[in-house]
Amino acid sequence: MQPVARLTLRALAGVSFSVERGEAVALIGENGAGKSTLLRVLATLIVPSRGQAEIFGCDVVSNGAGARKQLGYYTSGDEGFYARLTGRENLRLFATMNNLMRRQALRRIDELAELLGMQDILDRQSRTYSTGMLQRLGLARSLLHAPAVLLLDEPTRSLDPLAAAEFRRFLKNDIVGRLGTTLLFASHTLGEVEEMASRVVLLAEGRILAFDIPRNLCAQTGAVHLQGALERLAGPVSSTQRKR
Repeated sequence: MQPVARLTLRALAGVSFSVERGEAVALIGENGAGKSTLLRVLATLIVPSRGQAEIFGCDVVSNGAGARKQLGYYTSGDEGFYARLTGRENLRLFATMNNLMRRQALRRIDELAELLGMQDILDRQSRTYSTGMLQRLGLARSLLHAPAVLLLDEPTRSLDPLAAAEFRRFLKNDIVGRLGTTLLFASHTLGEVEEMASRVVLLAEGRILAFDIPRNLCAQTGAVHLQGALERLAGPVSSTQRKR
């Protein structure tokens, strides 16, 4: 009797692009396009069946430990904090997991608290945090080891419009602008993409349809705005995207 092989879905195929140091690049495309899968491959959470990906020269498969030292990863809605610990205690725990020495961890946590405006809440139990506060705590955790690259999966998905706008400004002005961190993020919000990203990767069914600056995509398709350009490149944007 022959063993039955499980059917697999090819999530990514022929995806090839590079991101410059200190650049913010957006991954866009409908649900199932491969955005989250690509971020998880780069974060060494998924091992690709073939191909190669590098984070500042570190192969994510053969040198996963080296790649992880270079990057921070955060996905909205999957914070995974210990509810009865304070924000500071949570960060100290994750700093230990990142092999930070105690004195170094305490100094880094104080730096991030000031950077993220969390001084007043850091010693409260994380179960008392609002969604926006948890977003900031999650970002602080991903920045503990001062990564050169930050991978974000829909970073403002659970935030109200005002909190989302503030979070975007913080990422653009402080994380990318002031710290020079390289940012690769997935988003369904086209306004967010236009505000933050210098270039856009458009994915459809696991393949790249376009990779360019928004202005060039508009010129290429004769569209006035990015949404129109994407509609002409990949078909109508879903109703979910139009509402967001």
